[in-house]
Amino acid sequence: MNDELKQAAQRKASFGATMKAVFWSFFGVRKRKDYESDAARLNPVHVIIAGILGAAIFVAVLVSIVKLVVRGAAGG
Repeated sequence: MNDELKQAAQRKASFGATMKAVFWSFFGVRKRKDYESDAARLNPVHVIIAGILGAAIFVAVLVSIVKLVVRGAAGG
């Protein structure tokens, strides 16, 4: 099992490719072929970092939208 983890951590996909895969995964529109390709190429550490980063960006966007709506409703 330890060798499998080492091999997974040495996969060669770029962090940008990982971010793209995580972005599309948030929407749930990945093709099976793309999913299988990602599972073979992506570094699991990059996936975890990209997932946390994507979630933080998502929450920040939602908070910003709510602030704009509340500010607009209070001013009008």
